[in-house]
Amino acid sequence: MSGIKTGYADSRTRRNTPPEERTGAPLDIPVDSPLGTAGESGGARAAREARASLRHDAHPEPHGGEVLSAPAGPFPEGPVSHDELVRLRRIHRRGPGYAAMRDHLRRTHLLALCGEPGTGRGWTALALLAELAGTTGGGVWRLGAAPAAGPGPGPGDECAVPAGEKTARGHGYLLELPTEPTDFGPGGLLDRLRAHFAEHEAFAVVLVPGGAAADRLLRGHRHAVPYEPPAAADVLDAHLSDLLADEPQDLLRRARATAGRAEVTEALGLEEPLPGEAARLARHLAQHARGALSEAELLARCRSFAPRQACAWFADADRPGTLPAALPALRRAALRIALAVFDGSSHSLTAEAAELLAWELAVTLDPQYAPGRPVFTAPADALPAAARAMLGEGVEDLGEASVPVRTVWFQGRRLAPAVLFEVWDHHHNTRGPMARWLRGLCDDPRPQVWVRAAVAAGVLSARDYLYGLTELLLPLARGDSPVQRMAAATALAEASRDAEVRPAVAGLLRGWAEGGDERERETAALAHGYGLAAGSPAASLEELGRIAAADGGSTASYSAVRLLAGADPEAVLGRLAHWLADTRRSRRDLALLTALRAVRTRTSHLWGLREAPELAPYAAWPLATGLLAARPECRTALAELLRAALTWARSAGAAEDALVGWMRRAAGDERQLAVLCDFLPLLAQEGRKPLDPRAATRIREVLEAL
Repeated sequence: MSGIKTGYADSRTRRNTPPEERTGAPLDIPVDSPLGTAGESGGARAAREARASLRHDAHPEPHGGEVLSAPAGPFPEGPVSHDELVRLRRIHRRGPGYAAMRDHLRRTHLLALCGEPGTGRGWTALALLAELAGTTGGGVWRLGAAPAAGPGPGPGDECAVPAGEKTARGHGYLLELPTEPTDFGPGGLLDRLRAHFAEHEAFAVVLVPGGAAADRLLRGHRHAVPYEPPAAADVLDAHLSDLLADEPQDLLRRARATAGRAEVTEALGLEEPLPGEAARLARHLAQHARGALSEAELLARCRSFAPRQACAWFADADRPGTLPAALPALRRAALRIALAVFDGSSHSLTAEAAELLAWELAVTLDPQYAPGRPVFTAPADALPAAARAMLGEGVEDLGEASVPVRTVWFQGRRLAPAVLFEVWDHHHNTRGPMARWLRGLCDDPRPQVWVRAAVAAGVLSARDYLYGLTELLLPLARGDSPVQRMAAATALAEASRDAEVRPAVAGLLRGWAEGGDERERETAALAHGYGLAAGSPAASLEELGRIAAADGGSTASYSAVRLLAGADPEAVLGRLAHWLADTRRSRRDLALLTALRAVRTRTSHLWGLREAPELAPYAAWPLATGLLAARPECRTALAELLRAALTWARSAGAAEDALVGWMRRAAGDERQLAVLCDFLPLLAQEGRKPLDPRAATRIREVLEAL
């Protein structure tokens, strides 16, 4: 290395270094990012998955032209009409386990179906009752909600049956448990009901919604079974066939073909519609086939499905409104919100985040009650049922290696934004606990946590900038933790995707850059590293050039090299090369520091909020090597920057150290070494002048010595 310093740098410095660069303190490269050694590895994956999940720039009006209302209450009481039973037999499709449920009901006279509303559990219950009652000549009755308080009367008392109806022999009865029964043991109630209906030789199916009661029953009661719905495609086809039975066959074929089109599937955003959703979709498709619904109206109706689900989930989330009675419902709400932020992430991170949010929600509802956590629960089993989610296997990036994790995600790409927007837009009193929760997550050093929380904070701030600014963005930017400031920058950049919000964000960052608060200035520099707040990477680089005069180029160069890893590296390199001739030393230093950071910084540490897919195969390489491999058009400008760093006196020492480290790393990887060896001759020549023999010899000597 000494040979390079004396033979290469010194011999050329006198000819190439501007006079004002021959004096002054040496230019040092900041070794670490503003986050230090934490918060980098895994950020690229977390940012990519958060963007894909929340899809900030793809949110139409959620209602699709329809008014979303709260979910319907308990079903109406009374006998089920003959016409309804005929239609039921014609349309109903049996799900898995139907025969076993029928046999159990025939044998014991009682069956408890545990499942979420909208899954078709009610239709299956009526089908079971109609089939058994039909063998005895009996009818089918809906009896509304089962009693929800006290031990109740004895097994033979008629009052054990809701609505006070006299139980008729051979008839079938459908009942429903309250959403969150707390004042009685549901198992004891089922035992009394079973004895009552067995005595009268009648049949009863009890619908049990997901929640604490369903969990207890499924763990220990012989009459409770988990309900699994039939395939949505079968339900959809049955409803279409029924709706268009009297129409020409061409309409049915058209409706079926429309259901399978990519734009309809994309608008729905659900992997598997529930049976109730399939029935509603069938009505829309039938209207479209008849010409009563335009293409745009059909897609708008389809886009309303996920918001409808979110509306139903949170309609009565805190009823009855007192703790601890409301705590189970609050926990379910917290699970859904946490999954919206961590969709596709580690299950353990999601479950822990949900518990933290549940605590915030609980103390908001009752500030004098400090809720604890149930110690022996099964959150892994609760998430799928409560949030239409799936568990699977995945990996998390830890830098030099990846580790296996258990992952959880929504069964539908539109559910995550629908959940966040439903809560944020229509349940104002949840904003405070959500803001405190997100700010806490943004102080977590793990990028798998803070990156996702920051992206969510940015998306929500774009929905209501005034609220988000005071409750999310300013507290994070003014925090003592560098992770919080990086999270604030990420959230500001994400919010600026919205064209109507971008001018406000740009003005805020400009004021911070010109102000005297060091934390705000650093946040502004970090925010411009994403190339969004100023409108383009080139405009963001200009803002970083102004900030560099105040921060010595440390944070500004980190953000500039992040821009270099973005979607338009040619424009960034062109501006940096232009700054080499700038009269302002801060601009020249920023150009040199950015080039040297590119040599030393791993590509995956420089993730942005826009995709740069061409760099993905080179995530483990230094950015400079990755650019040379993925974007050969960058070679000349990058060579000019590195050549200036090597030949200018103030930066020569740091550049030589960086170059040796770059070569040493490449020496351990044949692919990187090939890219670097192809580039070094270009680095050693100046414009169209022939190759400098001494420079080439010394570069080769360094390679041979590694």
